[in-house]
Amino acid sequence: MSGIWGWFGGGAAQKRRDTPKNVILNLRTSLEMLQKREAHILRQIEEQDKEARKHVNTNKTAAKNALRRKKVFEGNLEQTMTHIGTLETQINAIESANINKETFEAMQRASDAMKTIHGKLTPGKVDEAMEKLQEHNQLNEEIAAAIGAINIGQQIDDGELDAELDELMAKELEDKMLETGTVHADRLPSVVTSELKNNKGKAPAVAEDDEEAELRKLQAEMAM
Repeated sequence: MSGIWGWFGGGAAQKRRDTPKNVILNLRTSLEMLQKREAHILRQIEEQDKEARKHVNTNKTAAKNALRRKKVFEGNLEQTMTHIGTLETQINAIESANINKETFEAMQRASDAMKTIHGKLTPGKVDEAMEKLQEHNQLNEEIAAAIGAINIGQQIDDGELDAELDELMAKELEDKMLETGTVHADRLPSVVTSELKNNKGKAPAVAEDDEEAELRKLQAEMAM
C-alpha cells in the first residue's frame, strides 16, 4: 500500500505530516484529550467517594461497590497521568530538537552566505593584491616625478643670463654717468669697472670741449 500511495502523492503527504511542527501539533492535540480525560476521571472518583460515604452506615454492599469503582477510576487516572507525562516529555524533546535544527540551519545559511561573499578570497590573495597596489602606487609616483623633471623648450644657461644682466647694468650706469657726471667705482659692476680701468687717463671729447670753452670765457673777462 505504501508503494501505491507513493504513486499518488501519498508519500509526500506522509512526509508533510511527519515534519517537526506537525508532529508537535498532533502531540499537543493528544495531550489536550488526555487532560480532558484526566478531569473527567477525577470527577468520577469524587462521585464514587460521595456514593461510598452516603451508604457507609446504611448499605455496606453499595458502599463497597462505590469504593471498588473508585479504585478502578484511580487506576485509570494513574495511567492517564503517565501518558500525559510521556507526551509532555516528547513535546519538550521535539521542540528542543527542532530549535537546535533551525539554529543549525540558520548558522549553515550564514556560513554559506559568508562563503559566497568571500568567494575565492584568501589571506594570501589579499596580501598579493596589496603588494600589487603598492607597486602601482610607487610606479605612479616615479612616473609623476619623471614628468615633472622634464623641461619643455630650449635649455638656457644661467651663466649667459648673468652675463647679459651685467651688461644691462653696465649700460644703465654708463648712461647715468654721462648725464650726471662720474660715479663711484665701487658702485659700478665688474664690466664697467674693467672698462674704466682700461680707459684710465683718457678724457672724453665732450669734457675737453667744455674746458676750452671755459678757458676762452676767462680770457675774455681778463681782457676787459
